[in-house]
Parts: sequence; structure tokens; C-alpha cells
Amino acid sequence: MTQAPDRAAFEARLRQIGEERYHDKHPFHHLLHSGGCTPDQVRAWVINRYYYQSRIPMKDAAFLSRVSDPALRRSWRRRIEDHDGTEAGTGGIHRWLKLAEGVGLDPDYVSSAQGVLPATRFAVDAYVRFVRDEPMLPAVASSLTELFAPKIHKDRIAGLLEHYDFANAETISYFQHRLNEAPRDVAFGLGWVLDHAVTQADQDAAANALIFKTEVLWSQLDALHSAYVDPGRIPPGAWQPGEGLL
Repeated sequence: MTQAPDRAAFEARLRQIGEERYHDKHPFHHLLHSGGCTPDQVRAWVINRYYYQSRIPMKDAAFLSRVSDPALRRSWRRRIEDHDGTEAGTGGIHRWLKLAEGVGLDPDYVSSAQGVLPATRFAVDAYVRFVRDEPMLPAVASSLTELFAPKIHKDRIAGLLEHYDFANAETISYFQHRLNEAPRDVAFGLGWVLDHAVTQADQDAAANALIFKTEVLWSQLDALHSAYVDPGRIPPGAWQPGEGLL
């Protein structure tokens, strides 16, 4: 068996992927965080990002269905609780729908996923299938975009509060909670990947899984920018400004 390079070098390789590929560098996020988005562009982002948020616990449940290690299951199921909550009216999905209300959208319309861009649906569904079907190591490694999430949440909180009237403690509560949840999740996930990537082939598979996940996130913003910013070509079936409002 070919031995992998050392643990520190592998972790540095994973972090470099984020430096080069994480979607905080996408022009749409720069527009959003600087106050440059119109109300309808913000609404389009909320609608499409909801689809991603709503599929995260489904992805995690599919992953858990094939985990035989109780310790891994105990740690991982907290991710489902973070998004679904432990009772009605709690959890990340509920908080995201409060953001939807804040920007003037009917939460029932948003949760129906009627207006989701085709490319968003394709990318997110591909991610769910990846985690469901790929070997355990790349499935876990694909979650490691959380390594890079705290910075984007901090930038988003500051940018939304500075530039948009809808931003307040309730509407941005999703991002505030993720500042605590994401580091906890990634501490476990990163340690697990570093422990289990014992060959060069393992490390390559984990790195490629993380690259795949950055592409899932980036492609969603590409579709959003194309449909609602430039050239503004909204595909058939996607949300049209004026639809689904309160």
C-alpha cells in the first residue's frame, strides 16, 4: 500500500482548495454583500438557496442510512437537527423562511420550490446523489466546504445589516447560528477525513470530493447571476419577479 503524505500537508491541500475555489469569490456574492443587489435579485437568491438548504438534511439522512459506526451516526445526526430543528418552529430551514418573509416572499411559495432555477435543482440533486452513493471518505470530505463558511457568514451578516432594510436579528438569524454550528461540524468532519485518508489515493479522492462540492456551490451562483443579473435570461419555469410575494 502506498503511504500518503503527512497529515499537515494533506490538510493544507484541502484548505488551498477553499482559497482557490470557494464561492465567496463569486461576483454575485460580492454584489450581494456590498449592497448592489436589487430586491428581486435578493429574492431570487433566497428562493434558490432555500432549495440547497432544504436538501441538506435529506443528504445527511441518506448518508446516515449506510453508516454502521454509532459514534459517527451520533455526531452526524446533529446536522439534521441543526437544519430541521428538534421541534416545529426551530432549525435552520425555519430560520431561512424567516429571511424569505423578511424580503417579502411567501414562505409557502419558497418551500414549494416552484421557482427554483433548473441549474440549481440539477446541482443540488447531484450533491445529494454524491453523498448517498459515493464511498464514505469522499462523502464526508464533500462537507468540508464548512471549513470556509464562517468568513462568508461574517461578511454576509455585516453586509446585509449595513445595506438592506430587511436585515435584522430575526431575518439574519440563520447566519448567526451557523457561526457556531459550522465550526463544530467541520472539526469533526475534518478530523474524520484526516484520520481515514491513509493512502495517496484516499487523499486524492477526498480532495476531488471537496472540489466537486465547491463546483456545486459555484454553479448555483453562476445560474443565479445569469438569470437575474447579466444577461438576465430567466429560464422557463424559474421564478419571475412579482411571483410568490406576501
